[in-house]
Amino acid sequence: MYSECHLRKIQERVAASPIRHFLLSSILGLLGLAFPIAAAQARAPGQSADQGEALLSDAKSLFQQRRFAEADRAVRGYLKDHPNSADGHFLLGHILFREIQAQAKELEPQFPAQTHGPMASARIAASTSSEASVPKDAQALAKASLAEFTAGAKFHDPSAVDLKVVAFDYVLLVDYPDADKWLTKMLEWAPNDSEGWYYLGRTKYNENRFAEAVSAFQQCLKLDPQNVKAEDNLGLSFAGLGRNEEAAAAYHRAIAWQEQSLAKNPGPYIDLGSLLIDQNRPQEAITFFLRAIEIAPRESRTHELLGKAYTRVGDLPKAQSELEKAIELSPQAPNLHCMVAPVYRKQGLAEKAKTEYERCAALTGTHSVPETPRQ
Repeated sequence: MYSECHLRKIQERVAASPIRHFLLSSILGLLGLAFPIAAAQARAPGQSADQGEALLSDAKSLFQQRRFAEADRAVRGYLKDHPNSADGHFLLGHILFREIQAQAKELEPQFPAQTHGPMASARIAASTSSEASVPKDAQALAKASLAEFTAGAKFHDPSAVDLKVVAFDYVLLVDYPDADKWLTKMLEWAPNDSEGWYYLGRTKYNENRFAEAVSAFQQCLKLDPQNVKAEDNLGLSFAGLGRNEEAAAAYHRAIAWQEQSLAKNPGPYIDLGSLLIDQNRPQEAITFFLRAIEIAPRESRTHELLGKAYTRVGDLPKAQSELEKAIELSPQAPNLHCMVAPVYRKQGLAEKAKTEYERCAALTGTHSVPETPRQ
């Protein structure tokens, strides 16, 4: 959305001078982002400076109160009389992103779930595309948010906080190269932003740039020691490089760090279990999947992997039960139907097997019964 020419000019100006000072608002939502607060730069001929400041101040106050729809209307009203206000455009860019966040609760789900392997993710194998996972209305808001940052950048350099939201907008648009670009630039300006390093690592991982992902997560952990998500993702990145011993060690550390926590993250249990399956150690994997299900019982991928582990050890009734739970939670995931079909067949449930093979074929767009998938 930003023109390369204009952004180069911004980068040159910022490289030659310190970042402009902005007063950050209090932390809002899960990402803790903020918007720049500065004097409006353009005044409408028929309106005093005080009136303009009051309008913009009202919009910022509504934003801080999480009244995003009202803040949206207020800042748009301000921009009608102050079309050259960088602050107004930047604020609207932040508001539009917050409207997405209010709907989706958090940014994290917009990244494909990760796991070992240089080209694929065990937690999204055969799942729907990343683009399909982001609702169209959210993508439309992300594009509108980017347009506002582009408009504001014509009149004022964006801050690191602004570029962070620009990068997150690109994540929502499943444009990881541009997200990478602006997170990298943002971190040049704000190198102590641990969350920025975390999301840069996630972005690098999704670009299959695993060594760079390792570096980003390690930097995040320097700034935020014992960050369970960062350590789990460090393990995933090691696994992407084929460094499985280091991956397992990272998962174990992440598990240990949250041992006393009441709100646990299932990720390291899932990822360690998945690694154990890859190493043909399904019995050991089962223990970790069961623990993950205690933490997050509605995570379909955990039931899928547990079903896979039970299949490997020959416990078909339990495999069937777990795969059926996974299908209940994610009925449109074609790989689940493909996986449960041979489990039915091996137990003599021919009609159920036939039905699931047909669902598998329909959801994958094929017209023939697929071969029994490898378990």
